[in-house]
Order: sequence, then C-alpha cells, then structure tokens
Amino acid sequence: MKVYHGLESFVKRNNAVVTTGTFDGVHIGHRTILKRLLEITRKNKGESVLLTFYPHPRMVLNPDSDLQLINSIEEKTILLKKAGIDHLIIHPFTKDFSRTTSLEFVRDILVNQIGTKKLVIGYDHHFGRNREGSFEHLKEFGPLYGFEVEEIPAQDIDDVNVSSTKIRNALLAGDILTANHYLGHRFSLSGKVVKGIQLGRTLGFPTANIAVSSKYKIIPADGVYAVKVTINKIPYDGMLNIGIRPSIEGSTNKTIEVHILDFKKDIYGDELELNFIQRIRDEKKFNSKEDLINELKKDRVKVEKILQ
Repeated sequence: MKVYHGLESFVKRNNAVVTTGTFDGVHIGHRTILKRLLEITRKNKGESVLLTFYPHPRMVLNPDSDLQLINSIEEKTILLKKAGIDHLIIHPFTKDFSRTTSLEFVRDILVNQIGTKKLVIGYDHHFGRNREGSFEHLKEFGPLYGFEVEEIPAQDIDDVNVSSTKIRNALLAGDILTANHYLGHRFSLSGKVVKGIQLGRTLGFPTANIAVSSKYKIIPADGVYAVKVTINKIPYDGMLNIGIRPSIEGSTNKTIEVHILDFKKDIYGDELELNFIQRIRDEKKFNSKEDLINELKKDRVKVEKILQ
C-alpha cells in the first residue's frame, strides 16, 4: 500500500476504484465497504484508493469537542494496509477545506485529482460543505463526470447498527467484549514505558507505566483488564490497570500501568502495544496493603484463565 500525505502528492489514476471517509476504528461496517471496494477493483482491473482525513473533521469544525478516536492515524494506516488497499490518501482537514462544496469535491477531487471510475460509499454518507452532499447527489453527478457509484447498506450485528460512535461508547463504559465484537479485531493502545513511583514492586506486581502516543486516543473506562502485551513483536500476557489508584494516598493523576506476567526485563523507554481482551473489575480503594495484594492475586488468576 502506498501512502500519500495530501492530495497534491497523488498522481491521477486511469481506473481508480475509490471510497472516502474517516474510517475511525476500521470496524466491521468499514470492512464491508473495503471488501466490496476490492471486489470491484479486481473485477475491473483497477486500483483501489481510500481518501481519508486528518485531523478528524469534527475536531476542526468543533474545536471544543471532546471527541477521542479509536485509532491513531498510524494504527488506522496499519489496519488499512492489512485490508489490502492499493493507495491511501491522508489529506489535511482544515477550515478552508471544509468549505469545499459537494460539486467541487466530486469534480475537482474525486474525478480530476484521483481519477474515480467507481465510487463505493457507506450508508448515509455525506460530504462537502455543511455535509450537503449525499448518495442522491452522487447518482446525479456520476453520469456527468463519468463514474459509477454504489452505496453499501448499514452493517448490522444482532440487529444493532455498527458505528464508530457506538464503539467509542462501549470503550468508555469498559465494555471491551462489545467493542471488540463491533471492531472485528482487538482494541489496542500503544505507548512508551516511562518511570512511575514503582509501588508495584513492593506489592509483588511490578508494572510498566505507559505514556500513550496519541493525545486524541480514546482510553477505556477505569478498571482492571486482561490484555495481550506486545514488546518488540513478542506477545506476553498482561494485567492492566487504568485509573487514579485510589488506594494510594494523594494519588489523583490517571495512569495506565500493566503487570506483564512472568516477565522481568528492563523495558524503560521501549514502545509496547496493549491489546484489550476483557475487563475484570472496577478500580477499587482498599483499606490495607494486604487487602490490595490479595485482590491482585485474585485478578491474576482471572486474567490467566481468560488468556489461556
């Protein structure tokens, strides 16, 4: 997959099969679109092109929004590469760009800059200034500018329409099972291991404190989680805590710290990836160090059982 940081670096194709959108999460609804995109590409011997935007449009149009994203742009790029896309265009979204009319978007960008011959979009897709463009507009523009358009129906699981918003809400509630079900893959966090107060060592559960790489990345609800930890491409089992550690007097800052099972290496400064499997419990305040240690031992048993 070739990646282009801006439309100006993309060279127009003769037979481009295109989709466009934010694709946050690259969830199963998105994968339905991508699957169809690739089917059409193979059938027509074309090249698949995905046009997405960064920052997320809502962050530009509503700067006071507290929107957090399922994927960093790096994570999204990796997922789209795995999906098999030929070309990924990541175009900067600005207030000036937001004023592009639906006609200008189709004529100047999709047709003149990309070379769209087939366009595949998701259900209820809108584009252009004030989201004025719709599937109906595209059906009108298609014959004028020489491309065909296909709309993919809403993706449903158990009669629930899948969306990035519903996945974000599940993560904020700590409902990892639902989030992963809708994503079609495990939700992940990546970051660098930084120095903490090293309390875990005194409890017999040393932890790696994680500084998340992306400031816009959504963080699941406070609590204890069973996770898979990847360090230098090697997977390990882990027990993760997200929260303010209420059992520690004066602790108010939220931390993300993982106890890697049966692991004793020094990994300060290393990058690691956390893949979330299941939430174990809420974060709780304990009356004594002994009570906390006993609970951690119980947590470990649960984590080991889940990760077997």
